[in-house]
Amino acid sequence: MDLEERLSLILREPTEEVVTGQELRTLLETVARPKHYVGLEISGILHLGSLILTGFKINDLIKAKVECTVFLADWHTYINNKLQGDWEKIREFSQYYADAFRFFCPGVSIELGSDLYQRTNNYWIDFVQFSKQISLSRTIRSLTIMGRTENEKLDLAQLLYPPMQSVDIKALDLDIVHAGMDQRKIHMLVREIFPKFGWKIPVSIHHHILPGLSEPSNNNYEAENFSKMSKSNPSSSILVHDDESTITEKIIKGYCPPTVVENNPILELIRYVIFHEYKEFIVERPQKYGGNVTYSNFKELERSYTENKIHPKDLKSATAEYINRIIRPVREHFKGREPNLS
Repeated sequence: MDLEERLSLILREPTEEVVTGQELRTLLETVARPKHYVGLEISGILHLGSLILTGFKINDLIKAKVECTVFLADWHTYINNKLQGDWEKIREFSQYYADAFRFFCPGVSIELGSDLYQRTNNYWIDFVQFSKQISLSRTIRSLTIMGRTENEKLDLAQLLYPPMQSVDIKALDLDIVHAGMDQRKIHMLVREIFPKFGWKIPVSIHHHILPGLSEPSNNNYEAENFSKMSKSNPSSSILVHDDESTITEKIIKGYCPPTVVENNPILELIRYVIFHEYKEFIVERPQKYGGNVTYSNFKELERSYTENKIHPKDLKSATAEYINRIIRPVREHFKGREPNLS
């Protein structure tokens, strides 16, 4: 595989931003197997965004000859009050996440935060040094990376989260850091502060974030009311354990106004999930309504929808069929051993 093919895989959607493109090219020219990570809080049931979309990008990177790691941030999970701060539940769900990503992304490595901290002798020295470079107000502004706002009542441990996430990157000796667009703020902090210590500055890859299926309230990643797909709103998200009828019902109820493309969650599923895996998207319709229509790229579909040539009901039915095909292997892998949050 040549350099351009590797770049094409890394840059393809759902990648939304690379900081910087030239640094990525230079990295691939000079390092045979760059080291990557994507860090995840262990926050509950996996869904279409947290496993499938993230997993698509990991698989692209693996194909591009990148050594990929999923970092399961158990201490970050505890600090951010996820899973009620119950360490038994955090350990249980860590195993579930590891199983899911190993299945969906063959060849990926799994790293647990607790293990990294135990074996990294100078981790806390680096943590203190890094923390000395950022003000308290800057730290508080960075809390959007953990879904927090400046107006919330915070405990002291939560202020440790941004510098910990940054120093994790140094401890793992990474060439590529990867996250959703909502995490770019921490990567920019890393790019600003790492040079002060002569630490390696990794390339940042940010992928698109899937919205929830309900009508969006905001499409700004840093906004408090950003309409991100989340397991905390199960009616607006597609969980990887949802059965076929549940997925279909959720998509049929999804926000999809006729001719409207912007902030349309059904079209986003087609663009970022379905077209990642399929070269064609077929909308089945009765002959009296024009019969079946096949699209070979998203732009064709977008144009047809804008021109009111596809009814939302037909679009949703087709979307549900494809999403079910994509999720089915994961659902069957966990059948009879689905995780329990209670």
